[in-house]
Amino acid sequence: MAAVSQRAGLLAHRARVGAVVALTLLLAGGVAHAEDPAAAFLTTPPRLFKICENQTYALCAVASCFVFDGLSYCKCDVKSGDSISLPFDYGRNQDVCTANAEGKKNGYMISTYSFPESVVAPGGDQALYDCPAGTSNGAYAQCDGGVCFTGSEGQSFPGFDKPLKKNEIICSCPITEASPTAMTGYQIAGPYPCEQSYFRNCKKAFDNSQTGAQIYVGAPTGSARFLTRRLYGYVPPLNECRLSFRPWDDR
Repeated sequence: MAAVSQRAGLLAHRARVGAVVALTLLLAGGVAHAEDPAAAFLTTPPRLFKICENQTYALCAVASCFVFDGLSYCKCDVKSGDSISLPFDYGRNQDVCTANAEGKKNGYMISTYSFPESVVAPGGDQALYDCPAGTSNGAYAQCDGGVCFTGSEGQSFPGFDKPLKKNEIICSCPITEASPTAMTGYQIAGPYPCEQSYFRNCKKAFDNSQTGAQIYVGAPTGSARFLTRRLYGYVPPLNECRLSFRPWDDR
């Protein structure tokens, strides 16, 4: 019964994301990016993002995920402080921040965004890999607003070799399948220094929505800079990796 309830909640989350994208397209004055939710995200007016102040939340920006039955389950970090998200308004005066606050006493928290220190240049051991528009057709997890369950902290979970640490949590996130016709690419986190072979994860032959697959949390190219500036007022130097040759078959 709990699984059914969780699934229903995630479907509702996916519907809310679609509604925000549709609203953004209308505000932009056209349907040029109707097949490109990434571009729609980047054109969302800053006022439509919500900053949750001084809360405990899940940070999934550089997480890896296990796919099961069409959903991704991502190993995220538990953080405290300010974070930013699409508002996901619901009910009366209720949004992502009030939902996260309610979770403190009810066994869950929400995935929102803050700057992941592991990608700061030059000392970070991770980087943002640019999956280019026009050729990338892989799948990635979209965790903004994802629901995470505190009971998973310190526990074992399918798809992960080792039990989670005390400050790690599993978050359930919808999957985005990139389209080669999209006008905007996307970014996923990977190892630093840059490894050209890691760009294989931009292709569906390696990252896909099939049960048992491992995928990574992703976001439209430029999202990390946009949200970081919106949250802090500045952007630290980032480790970023770009494709210089094709290390995979054209699949």
